[in-house]
Amino acid sequence: MKICLQAGAVKQIENYFSISTDGVEIRIWFLTDSVVRIRAGFDGDFVEESYSLVTTAWEDRMDMFMKHYRKRIQTAEAQLTDGLEKAVIQGKVLRVEVEKNPFRICVYDAENTQIHADIVDLAYMEDSNNRRIHTSEITEDDCFYGFGEKSGVFNKAQKFMNMSPKDAMGYNPKETDSLYKHIPFYIKLNKKTKKAVGYFYHNTYECDFNMGREKSNYWKPHSTYRVDGGDIDLFLITGPQVRDVVERYTDLTGKSALLPRYALGYLGSSMYYPELEKDCDDAILEFIDTTKEEEIPVDGFQLSSGYCAIETEEGIKRCVFTWNKKRFKDPKDFFKQMKDRGICVSPNVKPGILLLHPKKEEMQAKGMFVRASRSEEPGIGTWWGGKGVFVDFTKQETRDNWKAMLKENVLEYGTSSVWNDNCEYDSMIDKDCRCDFEGKGATIGQLKSVMSNIMCHITDEAVHEIFENQRPYIVCRSGHCGIQKYAQTWAGDNLTCWEALKYNIATILGMGLSGVANQGCDIGGFYGPAPEAELLVRWIQNGIFQPRFSIHSTNTDNTVTEPWMYSGCKEYIKKAIEFRYQLIPYLYSLMERAHETGLPIMEPLCSAFQNDEKCYDEGVDFMFGDALLVANVVEKGAKTRKVYLPDGEVFYDFYTRARYEGGQTIEFPVDLSSIPLFVRSGAIVPMALNQMNNLMTQEATGLKILCAPDKDSSFVIYEDDGETMDYANGGYLKTVLDIKAGEQTVLSFRNEGEYETAVEDIYLDVIHREKAPYWVKADGHELPHFLHRKKFEAAQEGWYYSQSLKSVQIKYKNPKKDYEVIVSFEQFDMIGM
Repeated sequence: MKICLQAGAVKQIENYFSISTDGVEIRIWFLTDSVVRIRAGFDGDFVEESYSLVTTAWEDRMDMFMKHYRKRIQTAEAQLTDGLEKAVIQGKVLRVEVEKNPFRICVYDAENTQIHADIVDLAYMEDSNNRRIHTSEITEDDCFYGFGEKSGVFNKAQKFMNMSPKDAMGYNPKETDSLYKHIPFYIKLNKKTKKAVGYFYHNTYECDFNMGREKSNYWKPHSTYRVDGGDIDLFLITGPQVRDVVERYTDLTGKSALLPRYALGYLGSSMYYPELEKDCDDAILEFIDTTKEEEIPVDGFQLSSGYCAIETEEGIKRCVFTWNKKRFKDPKDFFKQMKDRGICVSPNVKPGILLLHPKKEEMQAKGMFVRASRSEEPGIGTWWGGKGVFVDFTKQETRDNWKAMLKENVLEYGTSSVWNDNCEYDSMIDKDCRCDFEGKGATIGQLKSVMSNIMCHITDEAVHEIFENQRPYIVCRSGHCGIQKYAQTWAGDNLTCWEALKYNIATILGMGLSGVANQGCDIGGFYGPAPEAELLVRWIQNGIFQPRFSIHSTNTDNTVTEPWMYSGCKEYIKKAIEFRYQLIPYLYSLMERAHETGLPIMEPLCSAFQNDEKCYDEGVDFMFGDALLVANVVEKGAKTRKVYLPDGEVFYDFYTRARYEGGQTIEFPVDLSSIPLFVRSGAIVPMALNQMNNLMTQEATGLKILCAPDKDSSFVIYEDDGETMDYANGGYLKTVLDIKAGEQTVLSFRNEGEYETAVEDIYLDVIHREKAPYWVKADGHELPHFLHRKKFEAAQEGWYYSQSLKSVQIKYKNPKKDYEVIVSFEQFDMIGM
């Protein structure tokens, strides 16, 4: 074992500080004023070779591979004062204190709050199994969030979690661990200080986290991070806001991709269709035509791997990069017909190759596979349909060959979307099987977590090479830190049950705090019997707020989960999906915000309302952007719903505009049609005036902007063509809407960018319960006032005060320039007049 018990001299060397201990050398970088890197060099070489980091302050062996994503910065300034008992390294914001005997490292913020402390004796060690361990001090007031994709309750205090990605079909939504992702990052939020700090362990080996589940009388309460290999390489990220931590973590690992707008539409899918004996193409086209007959909006189809299940000597087997021509007679024509219907098809692509795959020998001759631990033969593991071998994406030649196969057998048929699946490398039992690792050599145990990211990296390059100006739409089930910069993800093959509906919400919220804003879970459940009618309705009512909205199933009772499967409930479902499409201007703006800032789209209440500790354990209710509090019904047979409204805020019922003070729990009746929503004070929610049914071929021609101007606020409405890369060269429109609350409420519209909007009509819905306006002006001219609703509706412009909603309804033609709308709530003295 190696244990760091005492420290000696602390020295500054180039851009880092070196601590000599009786165990291993430890180095500290002030990467930025708010991010400190602490690295315990158990491997001794401090080599830099990251597939994850997009921001560095050092030369890295992967700089060429990451060239389109990575930027190099200078480390922040920090001053070292070394003493006999303690060394202090003072930065602009953070202070690191190295206590020497006994040894530990403590970190303090600018207000002298201790945001991290090692545990003496246990802090940095290598155990007798060569696992590396870091142990940190915690308190009973600490809450822990993130850890990538996890089941169970939202706050992980006193939980033990494993991070070893699995193909976890039908997982228990409350208890199963691990799921599909490997993201060793979490946020600690303290109930007393109300400050947040992020822990990003930059390491690709399998690991586990013990967040105070065990207890020893010899040491203070503590959490441990234990990893199978590599260094303890901790990026400590200060807040104090949770949002600060998320933004800074995604500065390190990448912001969410700006996907095509249609990636936010309803994505149809089922393993049923591609598994039919023949004419699967016709069945899928019929499914799309049926959605249109039912007037249900739809934009995509996630094509499961049955399309590549071909006849072999051992029967029908899935062989990636092949097409079953009985099932899909003419793939190119199929993609064309789907595109003509406004549908993006995302074919499933897997990195495992069956031993009987017709291209296996050719691929092996090119050295494309992970090699066995004791020979030059490919390493063998269990795969779909038998034994198989696995592609080694850490080799440049393999990446080139895979890209060529992907182009020829998928992309050139006419799709710019790929669904990378089953890329956990879960079934390679021998973790000593060898990978190329850019010529250096390493084991699959070290590198399996990054294979999915690299696979998406290649896919992104391939799409750009085939479709020069097309935005790629990549979907991926697995993922390591930074997967968000490539793909939309989802939490795999969930179980069809009420618990999955409920606990999947916390899974998505944890991913949002782990930098992955564009996440979802299969709506209606993937594995199990068909969802009962009430469960399907409630799941879709929740799913419309998930960034990824896909109804996907492989039902065990020979049924297919579809929006119209229960005739008596399909109107509820249709209205819910239509409401999602109405919200697309808001949702698309939030996706662009995530692309720029890394912030979640579905945001937990602990982040949105950090000053209210009653929000710290909430994992069902959430914020959809800054404006809408979503309180979905997730209990079977519910007749009422209770919701806690965070303190220090005002909320309005989305439907009735009833006003509620925060800091209280309210209860209200619900029925099967209920989608409980609350509008937060200061809210700005742009929605489509026209009902869109397809985002590939339609766009909002009018905006209805819901506002709650009881305080100053701002929102950026984002528009572009939704499909091309033109946005990267100024082909976008950002409409910055600033609201100044007061007796004269002023809405300022300021435009940036070269994209010409299709929005012709603006309709403002301004909540103001106290009284009606005196007058309203838009772009410098006074709008006519209507006292009769029908006359207001018939007019092209004007305003009307709704007594039932206590809201000012304002409409006018979009000036398509910078302008203001002024709503005067001055008192009009009719008697004195």
